[in-house]
Amino acid sequence: MKENPEIVANLQRAEINLKAAKELLEKEYFDIAAARAYYAAFYAASALLLSQDIDTNKHSGVIALIHQHFVKTGKLDKEQGKNLNWLFEIRGVGDYGVSVHVASGEAYLAVKVAEKFLESVNQILG
Repeated sequence: MKENPEIVANLQRAEINLKAAKELLEKEYFDIAAARAYYAAFYAASALLLSQDIDTNKHSGVIALIHQHFVKTGKLDKEQGKNLNWLFEIRGVGDYGVSVHVASGEAYLAVKVAEKFLESVNQILG
């Protein structure tokens, strides 16, 4: 499954975004770090969907389809589904929260959650 170039590209994007999120944490750019953590999970989720020949680039579509094809079927832990939802919410704060910002603790948690989500996807993909 990982031989599919689109799956490989999405997994690479996930890794790059996770690395960027960690570097942004070090510089205390918490809003942007949280957003990059979400994108790491988003690209990993996209790779997972592609492994089932499901292709969508809408954020809401990716999240809904992950729940439908992986969480509800037990292929992906329910906690990971909740984490993907939370990362999407925290990304909204990081990207669009004019007067509201992502707290440092939330940003660190977002990176940990994204890292675990990516590990889970890699386990499923083999």
